Amino acid sequence: MRRPHVMGTLLALVLAALPVTGAGRAGAATPAAEAAAATHGAGAAAAEPPREFGNDWHDPVTAAPPVATPGTRSCEVKVAHARFRDFTPYKGGYAPPKGCGDRWSKVVLRLEGEVAGRQYDRLGHLHIGGVEVLRTSTPQPSPEGITWSVEKDVTRYSDILRRAQPVEMLIGNVVDETYTGVIDVEATLTFYAAEGRTRPAATPDRVLTLDGQWLTTPRNSERVVAEVYATGSGGGCEEYWYLSVPEGAPYSCRTPDGPYREVQIKVDGQLAGIAAPFPTVWTGGWSNPFLWYVIPGPRAFDVKPVQYDLTPFAGRLNDGRPHRVEVSVVGVPEGQTGWSTPVNVLVWQDRGSEVVTGALTRHDNGVPANSSAYTPGSEHRVDTRGGHRLTVSGHLNTSRGRVVTTVDRTLAHTSVHRWTDGGTVNTDALKGTWTDRKRVTTDGRGPATAVRAHRTYTMDGTTTLGADDRLRTVLALGDRAGTAVERAGKRLSWSRLDDTYEGDATYTANVPRDQRHAVGTSSERYRLYGTAGCHDRTVETAQGTVTRDRLRCGRKLPGGM
Repeated sequence: MRRPHVMGTLLALVLAALPVTGAGRAGAATPAAEAAAATHGAGAAAAEPPREFGNDWHDPVTAAPPVATPGTRSCEVKVAHARFRDFTPYKGGYAPPKGCGDRWSKVVLRLEGEVAGRQYDRLGHLHIGGVEVLRTSTPQPSPEGITWSVEKDVTRYSDILRRAQPVEMLIGNVVDETYTGVIDVEATLTFYAAEGRTRPAATPDRVLTLDGQWLTTPRNSERVVAEVYATGSGGGCEEYWYLSVPEGAPYSCRTPDGPYREVQIKVDGQLAGIAAPFPTVWTGGWSNPFLWYVIPGPRAFDVKPVQYDLTPFAGRLNDGRPHRVEVSVVGVPEGQTGWSTPVNVLVWQDRGSEVVTGALTRHDNGVPANSSAYTPGSEHRVDTRGGHRLTVSGHLNTSRGRVVTTVDRTLAHTSVHRWTDGGTVNTDALKGTWTDRKRVTTDGRGPATAVRAHRTYTMDGTTTLGADDRLRTVLALGDRAGTAVERAGKRLSWSRLDDTYEGDATYTANVPRDQRHAVGTSSERYRLYGTAGCHDRTVETAQGTVTRDRLRCGRKLPGGM
């Protein structure tokens, strides 16, 4: 993602900062950091950070837990190895592993990359058999070079991995005399056998993709879930969709309805699901890549899809004919690009029936709310409140009897955007909260089961540019979620996620790179706990070195949420 502009008035002044010269990587690791690194892949912590960023810094690291794996036999398959210097995709082939069976307990994707020189952050994807198994972005390199890795549980895609498949991977890049970083990546899959007491994972029977906008499901589908890797990107205003303002406000990114965005999915033209997009900040975001050199923002390297339970529509989808499935983003001006929304469809089949019939029985589409009010003044201000609620219900006549599935989803967004466009100090600030509440109830023979998920995303940041051209960004990001499974009113399992990033970085704008004198601190605390165990890790950095790496608890977990 090339970043041709910066936020509002400030972003019009500064391109993304590139590496400065100075001290190199510093310090020896503390014993505690070395122990954490050995156990959890964390970087070594520096005893004393340098006074400012140099021309090298610590490799990227996150506080998230590794994917938990069983102690069974494993088989590794290389999926792709490519050096991206333009927009030519890598194309190859995949063959299933030998020696680990074909009903695995866990499948883990690992992407390893390296890049050196000067380069923007870039967006990429990996497709196996047409299915998007990873959407990712890249860190910005140092002149000396960095390496990084991404690990993801892809067990749910086991259906396509049991057969030979074509592979396509692309991290679109530009390499020339100025931007010299060639992105070298390798992707591998590790398959863990189901043996002894370790059982095969419960996975969807089919993993499908759309044929254009058309979907044909097996006629005995009893559960249908769509996942959409929705990302606003490409360097334009939709990369910073949360900062857009209504028409008439003096800001660089204007849309008729302001910053409210909602990812919708429709089946045959009828609204079938709504979701709040995650406000991803890529590794050059907010005009200040010094925030992200070591710790990326939440989800920047592993974009998580939004999921829609389409089971209430399964009775319609099971008629053997193709049905139109469309994804759109509310709030994007008509004809404007900037969003990518690839779709996978996960299907569970009723093995006791050749055809499962049913019908959509309830469709309550609440009135969407979106108010984005501009207040002029020496400090401009936009206040936004938006939200939407959708409830759908349908029944299926399965081999086990009639099952009714009801999906209730409620979205809400509030934000305050403040900025100035003159004076000694220019400011651009946003404080926003997005919530996405979902409840899926299944009622058939036996007690009803309810799955609840409540997600909250937060952003609180300010960028200032002073008379001395010192640009400072202070930013906090939050990715929080709570889930629970209940049956007959009794909670069977639960989990809580709290992933918090904080950063503060300053550099001199409009000068050669060796005069930017950049300084910055960042930290991430990733807490995940619940029925399956706990993980609580904090990583802190200063001037590109890891200064603290603390693990409070680290029982095995099923790979995050």
